[in-house]
Amino acid sequence: MIVSGQVFALSTFVTSTAAINILVHSSGGNITGKFGHSYGYGFLHEDINNSGDGGIYAELIQNRAFQHSTEFPVSTAHYFPINGANLSIQFLDEPLSKALPASMRVARTGNSSPSTTGEIGFKNEGYWGMDIRKQKYMGSFWVKGAYNGSFTASLQSDLVYEVFGSVQVHSRAVDDQWTEHEFELVPEKDAPTSNNSFAITFDPKGTKNGSLDFNLISLFPPTYKGRKNGLRIDIAEALADMNPRFLRFPGGNMLEGLTNDTYWDWKDTLGPLKDRPGFQGVWGYQQTHGLGLMEYLEWAEDMNLQIVIGVWAGLALNGDATPKENLQPFIEDALDEIEFIRGPPNSTWGSRRAELGHPEPFELNYVEIGNEDWLAGYPGGWQSYRQYRFRMFFDAITAAYPDIQVIASAATSDPASEGRTTGPNTKEGLSFPSGAIGDYHPYREPDELVYEFDRFDNEIGHIVGEMAATHVNGAIPPRWEGPLYKYPWWIGAVGEAISLIGYERNSDRIPVAFYAPVLKNENRFQWPITLIQFTADPKMTTRAVTWFCWSLFAHHPISHTLPTTSNSSYNPLYWTAGKDQARNGALVWKGAVYNSTDSSPIPVSIEFQGIKPGTKASLTMLTNSVGDPYAYNDPFTGLNIVNTTIIEVIAGMNGTFEFSLPELSVAVLDTDASL
Repeated sequence: MIVSGQVFALSTFVTSTAAINILVHSSGGNITGKFGHSYGYGFLHEDINNSGDGGIYAELIQNRAFQHSTEFPVSTAHYFPINGANLSIQFLDEPLSKALPASMRVARTGNSSPSTTGEIGFKNEGYWGMDIRKQKYMGSFWVKGAYNGSFTASLQSDLVYEVFGSVQVHSRAVDDQWTEHEFELVPEKDAPTSNNSFAITFDPKGTKNGSLDFNLISLFPPTYKGRKNGLRIDIAEALADMNPRFLRFPGGNMLEGLTNDTYWDWKDTLGPLKDRPGFQGVWGYQQTHGLGLMEYLEWAEDMNLQIVIGVWAGLALNGDATPKENLQPFIEDALDEIEFIRGPPNSTWGSRRAELGHPEPFELNYVEIGNEDWLAGYPGGWQSYRQYRFRMFFDAITAAYPDIQVIASAATSDPASEGRTTGPNTKEGLSFPSGAIGDYHPYREPDELVYEFDRFDNEIGHIVGEMAATHVNGAIPPRWEGPLYKYPWWIGAVGEAISLIGYERNSDRIPVAFYAPVLKNENRFQWPITLIQFTADPKMTTRAVTWFCWSLFAHHPISHTLPTTSNSSYNPLYWTAGKDQARNGALVWKGAVYNSTDSSPIPVSIEFQGIKPGTKASLTMLTNSVGDPYAYNDPFTGLNIVNTTIIEVIAGMNGTFEFSLPELSVAVLDTDASL
């Protein structure tokens, strides 16, 4: 619910509680970051919760190329025979490619019953259904085996026999080679639900022996910004609407891989889909590599995002660490990756990027070495990271690219323990070389996030590479052995907002905070706390309560913080303030209320030094519409508990803006004008 366009008189806010008076000074403070951008709100993406395949990556076919690994054996999962066809996995002497050695044979059997057309084939259920609308779908499939006839590609219901759209694809299939078939399919009507499948059929009488081999069966709806092999529109738009400034990838445990020979190899993700072998995922499913390095870079480009690229640093999730004498090839690989991203088109890897359609270098200012190398499960990994792995990567990257900000995969307080951790861990912590910054990952209870408001007041630089309120207050240790909460909930969102305020007030050293993980497919997930939840049906795509807090702060950037003085200490009101040079020095104040002991709203008086009486400002306030601090936005009921109230406030005779904030509220006051 949004309330806007109202002007509140001062008398509206008269309560029994003493006002908190805040003076925002006109000079002092600091400039955000080192690369000329405002403080950043962003998100980490790794393929967890089917957030990539089956999520923001728009491909509709699940198991499209029969990719497999040690952990995830090859199968015909998610395919179903049509008219008694036999579906079987084949490893042909001449596969589609070295990267895709397995294919699916579709054969006539004695169980095939005659039909009007005599066609056999298969259907694919997609990622727990498919959204079908009157729009253009782009499809393709590869076939080996001679066939004189046509294929029928169709989108159809799984609930009743109904075909929403079909197209005849003339066969070019021959006996001795793989042939790609491409088509466009426009359904004649929208499907009422997402319980739908994609099917391909053919007449076996037109084949040599009643069978054909298929591989790389693909179907895309329209994509974000029209990118080929691109992003699902509704999910991408929900992320873009947050007004983020950063994307961190490939992110988290996915970077490391399960073993030292199954890490996320960026070179495997380049080029045509038939040359991408896929990735042995770490979250319970095989990944396609459809969302590869170029797709991540184009994602960032299309949303105008700064990127933080994670490079593999010689440690796997099973704890295996690469010995010092074997590390150099991986350092060279990281340098190659950086050159691919930002190198000139006449460089070795810059030319490879140019071949893939992007001769201009991408912008890259931040590189992180590894991921969470401090975790207790990797005792040898943390020791090797401290002793040689981080320093070898750091020295090589800074020598080649002195302008790049190198980031360690640990904070000064790591290895972390249950609960709050502040300040350097001198016994086991990393010795940060000059110029390096750390990476802090606070997955916390709301109370802990509030308690950590001052975490970076006297610290070296860090990014906050992953953060979220994940556990309810008072969760019994060891917390990670129990389930996380169902969805992001309101008191957790306010706790996050207070930590974000604390980071932003130190934005000369803390350039960005990343929410993680970002997306959750309701049909298969490992981690429920995410910014956005979704299914195949776009009507289910839901922005969590935390999205609204992050979006509010992100839409009111501060490029220069300003010091404040007050008649009150922080608690229950927390705040920061500054100006945005990109908007001619617009003045911004951000605040949140948590743990107020008085049920009355807290009167707040904000004076921007030098503001003239009569100056107008916009106050945007987020509150909980149902009153339950553990309430959440529910994708299954469509419930949205966030009230967004936008009012106009006018500076009084003394040049102050006066308003009131209730318990568990988040607010931004923005003058949209300079002094």
